[in-house]
Amino acid sequence: TLVAFASLLSCLLTSGQAKAYSRCELARVLQDFGLDGYRGYSLADWVCLAYFTSGFNTAAVDHEADGSTNNGIFQISSRKWCKDRNPNVPNRCQMYCSDLLNPNLKDTIICAMKIAQQPQGLSSWEAWRQHCQGKDLRDWVDGCDL
Repeated sequence: TLVAFASLLSCLLTSGQAKAYSRCELARVLQDFGLDGYRGYSLADWVCLAYFTSGFNTAAVDHEADGSTNNGIFQISSRKWCKDRNPNVPNRCQMYCSDLLNPNLKDTIICAMKIAQQPQGLSSWEAWRQHCQGKDLRDWVDGCDL
């Protein structure tokens, strides 16, 4: 019960910091951090990914059956990318999963860039493969005054 309480408390604490970005607001932030064209992916690819993983919500956490979590606006997995409750898994982004829930997207973007550097790139995300890959994504940034 202590773990359940701690998990609930962590959700309550992070929900106070939650931010749901608008499409264009997120596009501007991602552009400011240099994601447009990063590893050959357009800004629209990143915005599409964020929409289909989290609905642009920085505090999104998805709990998996194996106890792992997917965290933040890009739903980054605790299985290998961030430190969660399980100390025996890799922490390739060298950060706590809770850092990925911050409305300031700096840590999240740094980690997402590390994932994009992997050979599979944005294909690491099933949501991107299913909803964004190979599609005309111009609508994701249209009208955003970038």
